[in-house]
Amino acid sequence: MTTATHAKDTKSANLRALRGFMIATLVVGLNAASAYAEDGYELWLRYHRVSDAALLTQYQGAVTALLVNGESATARATATELERGLRGLLGTNIATVQDVTIDGTVIAGTGRSPAVARLGLDADLRTLGGEGYIIRAVRAGGHRATVIAANTDIGVLYGAFHFLRLLQTYQRIDALAITERPHIQHRILNHWDNLDGTVERGYAGGSLWDWHKLPDYKSPRYSDYARANASLGINGTVLTNVNANATSLTAEYLTKAAALADVFRPYGIRVYLTARFSAPIEIGGLKTADPLALDVRAWWAAKVAEIYKVIPDFGGFLVKANSEGQPGPQDYKRTHADGANMLAEALERYGGIVMWRAFVYAENPKEDRHTQAYKEFQPLDGAFRPNVLVQVKNGPIDFQPREPFSPLFGAMPKTPLMLELQITKEYLGFATHLSYLAPLFEEVLRADTFVKGEGSLVRQVIDGSLHGYAQTGIAGVANTGTDRNWCGSVFACANWHAFGRLAWNPALPSADLAEEWLRMTFTNDAAFIAPVKSMMLASRQATVDYMTPLGLHHQMARGHHYGPGPWVTGGPRADWTSVYYHRADVNGIGFDRTATGSNAVSQYAPAVRERFANLKTVPDDYLLWFHHVPWDYRMASGRTLWDELTFRYCRGVEAVRSMEKTWQGLSKFVDSQRFEETRAFLAIQENEAKWWRDASVLYFQTFSKRPIQDTCGPPVDTLEHYMSIDRRYVPGN
Repeated sequence: MTTATHAKDTKSANLRALRGFMIATLVVGLNAASAYAEDGYELWLRYHRVSDAALLTQYQGAVTALLVNGESATARATATELERGLRGLLGTNIATVQDVTIDGTVIAGTGRSPAVARLGLDADLRTLGGEGYIIRAVRAGGHRATVIAANTDIGVLYGAFHFLRLLQTYQRIDALAITERPHIQHRILNHWDNLDGTVERGYAGGSLWDWHKLPDYKSPRYSDYARANASLGINGTVLTNVNANATSLTAEYLTKAAALADVFRPYGIRVYLTARFSAPIEIGGLKTADPLALDVRAWWAAKVAEIYKVIPDFGGFLVKANSEGQPGPQDYKRTHADGANMLAEALERYGGIVMWRAFVYAENPKEDRHTQAYKEFQPLDGAFRPNVLVQVKNGPIDFQPREPFSPLFGAMPKTPLMLELQITKEYLGFATHLSYLAPLFEEVLRADTFVKGEGSLVRQVIDGSLHGYAQTGIAGVANTGTDRNWCGSVFACANWHAFGRLAWNPALPSADLAEEWLRMTFTNDAAFIAPVKSMMLASRQATVDYMTPLGLHHQMARGHHYGPGPWVTGGPRADWTSVYYHRADVNGIGFDRTATGSNAVSQYAPAVRERFANLKTVPDDYLLWFHHVPWDYRMASGRTLWDELTFRYCRGVEAVRSMEKTWQGLSKFVDSQRFEETRAFLAIQENEAKWWRDASVLYFQTFSKRPIQDTCGPPVDTLEHYMSIDRRYVPGN
């Protein structure tokens, strides 16, 4: 072989090797791209290209150009969102135009904008208020068009998100005639975030707010947070923990809060802060915080004026007072109304509100906690200033997996009541348990108070229609954090979505919200949606079953609330123990709240009272909440109470196993990262559901003395073992 021939052969071999390497690299790259795992950051604003070819063609024909009128920051946000969403969903750039010259133009603007004004929508817009909107198929300049119109730029933005939602969920858009306005005025997230970056009852990493870097660095995550909230119609955020730190009201931190307010403002979100009642002493140098003292009132008036100088659209204060050791007006022998009215007076001239929490219970518990909020607040009905809303938890205890509605709803016709829901899953398995909370929210919203006869629903109390409230509000304790997927798990974000949508319209069915979220977050494929929707809708009942069936409540471990602890006793106060609530003995189990017990039932309207007080008519879901029931009591199912209790615990475990099985068959519909995370979390949930079931039935068996006869089989370990478990460094504590 000649040298030239050898060189030629070597060159050919090198070229073949290079081609092989390039092909291999390309294949690896393609495989990597196809296996790319989403991380959940996009939430439900996942503008991926429409996968249905026929529908995509229809959409591309119906949306050909975009005309957004307005020069405000909100109008620019609307234009940006529509451009982003339409480009992603339709897979093509949408021309931005100044006039309607072709079919398929999407027009967005207020009734005063030139493109909308000529459409003759004034009569329709007059009924929508400041946040409502219409989305309508129209003729403009002889061309087919879609108009998104409102009285304000923020209304237009809400309408733009609604229009994009239609495309995301594969709805028809050729004959739109949508009119929307919010049912509730103040739709607010409560962040239990601390200034040190921790989050009380937070299970998704640290606080979103990087106070150390504010006000100079505003993370892009802040605007994405605002976008997500605006897409749901949430219009307020309380930045700080209800267990307040007075430092948040100092000039240094007001400047930081103002920086966040600047980011949120274009999205219609007002900033609120928690007010520590003793702030005049702690940061003001006063010797008292007595709400009737003139120097205290003057201090708060000056502080409020200072806040509005840096945050002109400041929303107001959320206050936790005289509860769980927090300072309040009762420290000075004043009422909750005295304290709230002092702050309301300072805020009134600026349009600010006070949200005064009704979550209170006596420092020295001598009575049923169920009755305390009603006893403290109901006599004050009518004593609060007009810009005070009393914020009431959905149930009378504390965000348990299931509670009856608070008896305060319907009992204060002269005082606006806000509903407080917990989005973060403090008592429902944190982020790792799949527990969809829309059915819980819906359950309380649809509860009938009977205060004006049948049909006096809780949702009609909070939207103002039952009592004619001038101010209305709803609050959700947020579940967001620094985790990349925002909520600690993908499915936990469904609860944020459900809260926001129900805050806008509390009559929305949880089944519809589950399907909407699935379509926006994963896929529109019915083969995925049907089983996962069923799984989501059943998940909250499963959680109730394996944690607190038949009306049991407050059965968790002490302090961090993670895992079962029906044996918890002792400590500084009885109502921080599990035994106080279940009251199990050899005769039976349950808390007697009828006339022979704490008489908590007396706080409800007669029709509700009679139903709850009668052992024959009380729903099984609240049986042990209101009654101490013998172990051999015969249930409607035909089982004894003991057998029904163990059956429910087991049913919860089996429901989680069913969810696992369902999810395992859906890998082809979900990217690998979100699929695997959910699979792993469901495995955790099954193990912990068994832990709850085994520990609970073994403990209660020490009183019932009856065999465990369910399909889950004998517990895998001893009661002593379960009682010895001590979880440390639990998040959110």
